[in-house]
Amino acid sequence: MPHHCPFPVHSTNSRHGYHTGSAPGFTLGLALVAALSGYAGFSHAAPAATPTIAPQRAQAYAGWAKGRLLVAPRPGLSAAEFDKAMKPHNARSRGYIKQLNTHVIELPAGMDEVTAMKELRKNRKLKYVELDMAVAPAASVTDPSYGSSWALPKIQAPTAWDSANGSGVTIAILDTGIDSTHPDLVPNLVPGWNVYDNNANTADVHGHGTWVAGVAAMAANNGKGSAGVAWGAKIMPVRIADPNAYAYWSTVAQGIYWAADHGAKVVNVSYNGVSGSATIQSAAQYLRSKGGVVVVAAGNSGALESIAANDSLLTVAATDQNDARASFSSYGAYVDVAAPGVSVYTTAIGGGYSNASGTSFSSPIVAATAALMLSANSRLTPADVDRILKTTALDLGTSGYDSYYGSGRINAASAVSGARQTVVADTQAPTVSIASPTGGRVSGVVPVDVNYSDNIGVVRADFYVNGQLVASDSLAPFAFAWDTAGKADGSYTLSVQAYDAAGNRGTSPSVAVTLGNDSTAPTVSSFSLTDGMTISPTKQTIKVSATDSQGVAKISLIIDGKEVAITYGGSLSYNWNTRKLAKGAHTVTVRVTDTAGNVTSRTVTVYR
Repeated sequence: MPHHCPFPVHSTNSRHGYHTGSAPGFTLGLALVAALSGYAGFSHAAPAATPTIAPQRAQAYAGWAKGRLLVAPRPGLSAAEFDKAMKPHNARSRGYIKQLNTHVIELPAGMDEVTAMKELRKNRKLKYVELDMAVAPAASVTDPSYGSSWALPKIQAPTAWDSANGSGVTIAILDTGIDSTHPDLVPNLVPGWNVYDNNANTADVHGHGTWVAGVAAMAANNGKGSAGVAWGAKIMPVRIADPNAYAYWSTVAQGIYWAADHGAKVVNVSYNGVSGSATIQSAAQYLRSKGGVVVVAAGNSGALESIAANDSLLTVAATDQNDARASFSSYGAYVDVAAPGVSVYTTAIGGGYSNASGTSFSSPIVAATAALMLSANSRLTPADVDRILKTTALDLGTSGYDSYYGSGRINAASAVSGARQTVVADTQAPTVSIASPTGGRVSGVVPVDVNYSDNIGVVRADFYVNGQLVASDSLAPFAFAWDTAGKADGSYTLSVQAYDAAGNRGTSPSVAVTLGNDSTAPTVSSFSLTDGMTISPTKQTIKVSATDSQGVAKISLIIDGKEVAITYGGSLSYNWNTRKLAKGAHTVTVRVTDTAGNVTSRTVTVYR
């Protein structure tokens, strides 16, 4: 795949928001996300995603976007402080996803994305930093067929339909688009959005999205094809991918955000490798704060994936007709449940039907089951949906949870029954405490870490200083930054309040800190050049060391007005090639900056 940009580029002069279309609530056009300054691509070439005859094993990631990172500052961090954190790396924000509090960061040409990510992760002003990974669909197609699906009776969907068919629930299919003319999909389609092109054209450019949509909510009782698991639900197409079916973590996150703001209660993402993204987890938390759930495919690598478990996403592995793990199904601690994923009957682009295999089709089975549950009991919380799906699943493999099947293969009938019997009446308040700081002296931008828990789930945390609200965070894991610039030295009291979806509030014990901001400039403790000295005619080694009470951020070396070296820390060593240096006087300046931004400079004049 070439590295040039296949996207149209939209731009604006807005510093903290890119508006590239008329989609309500959209703060960042994904044409821009995919094409910063007209340039984007995979860090490594990726093959085109074309249908194959047999299930195709695929790596979780197809590479990552060249020249950019996804960076979330801690809530409370000012724009100026965020820019200051980017400046040492000559990085800048080219877009801001407001609801996710995430910046799309452009790196200087030629800078290694992985190195930059590792360096930025050391900065505790930032909540998370990650590559914008490119992901492929978790599917492959077998022979077209009009045979009925074995998956529906396997999960006892017909029994579930006695109580619920998905009516009143919208499932967003984040994919390659959907064939809006397919007779088995037309009755259930509602308007969606094209995140990739930033317009309303959600036509399927590949075929994958139409396969996925049919599994979830193909129409029933119309004399055509078969039926989706939630055949009474509405289908919202949200295109996140290019014509080869590849998407980025940023497009997935924006798709979740758009769907959440436009009425979707269930979002399905049938792509490899999305479970490990902090950006996508934050977007899923945004939907969960609105009462919805995000269901994703485990992937088709057939191997163990080192992705940590998380509570934001429901990740689905694949099983076959005999309830055995599909050989292509990825596994690991991140897998929550399993569902049929081998030769699943579904709709195909152009009005036909196919039998399809992959965790791409296990995922919409679970998403549709969640829709059945919400249709049966609209008062269910996202945590209720998670719990019921897992506790009613058929245990497979090792007794109890395991990394191949998660909690087991889902049972739609039992899940709907559990949903109907659930009485939602949460009166228990969250517990919350400040993990750091725990007291003592603080200064500058203070990272505030939080511990929290709840019987259902915390949806928001508010940070207070001396009883005044400083910042709110609605995206777990909750964390803050307290910018003390301009604050008087003295004693301050910190506290955090946490809320669950029912509105119950918990308050942390107070933490007393003493503010003593650093106004003292750093000291140049040693400089190997002295004023008036004669330097070597071939090579001159320049050594500098500096100290500061709070820490040295960087040292810059400037020769004759040009910065020639920069180092992050308290020492610098530079070999100055003086062989072709003009004879006469030359100025050498050392500029030292501490972590509070205080600067000390020392200039000497030397002679060649």
